[in-house]
Amino acid sequence: MRIAVIGGTGLIGTRLVARLQSEGHDVVAASRATGVDSYTGEGLDEALAGADALVDVSNSGYLDERGANEFFYASTLNLLTYGAAAGVRHHVALSVVGTDRLARSEGGYFAAKAAQEKLIRESGRPYTIVHATQFFEFIQAIADSASVRYVVRLSNAFFQPMAADDVAAAVAGTAVAPPANDVVEFAGPERFRLAELVQRGLRIRQDPREVVADPLAEYFGARLEEDELLPGPAAALAPTRFADWLAAGAGSADSGRALGQRAVS
Repeated sequence: MRIAVIGGTGLIGTRLVARLQSEGHDVVAASRATGVDSYTGEGLDEALAGADALVDVSNSGYLDERGANEFFYASTLNLLTYGAAAGVRHHVALSVVGTDRLARSEGGYFAAKAAQEKLIRESGRPYTIVHATQFFEFIQAIADSASVRYVVRLSNAFFQPMAADDVAAAVAGTAVAPPANDVVEFAGPERFRLAELVQRGLRIRQDPREVVADPLAEYFGARLEEDELLPGPAAALAPTRFADWLAAGAGSADSGRALGQRAVS
């Protein structure tokens, strides 16, 4: 298959491109770094030419609702339009477990993601939306988003984070399968409290900040109920446990600052 990966040089995109190539697929890694901008449409004609599937793992550089909504609307509309013109037979988009619930109750970044998903569902194009839980690699960014000086205020809601390699594997399997025309969910194998795991992540990197569990703290613009980040019962569970990820060196301060990487291409 020929597969165009939008956001192909980001945290998930680089892993996804490598995995698909190792499986023998013809892969185009498309991002601003390679001259392709889904927001403006620049380079999409060439990137999508002859593609059987389009996989969008790009993300907004803005986490507020207005900025994120502007990015996701323009980018997704361009991808759907250029994809239809190129004859793409499967539009795959990576999104977040709990998006629909959080968008209805709180808005923020998740409202923008929900609007993106709605655009895809109503486009008439064959699609699959992949809902994944948060990445282990994003722990540092979660802390940064909620920090005031040396204190990090976070909800202590439950979540089931995944390794980025497992996210890439899930998206790769989805991309080469027939369109589900629905949402499919993937999650990590273990359940944690958000504030507690972020505190563990900071300690691993010898980060002196203290994490305070605060039920009123916002998570990228949304206040969380205890179970809003959890997947449904039909979710496929990834194999990598947090301890395994750490044992592989992924969480150390010397391993490319993995905990601090952003999921933005």
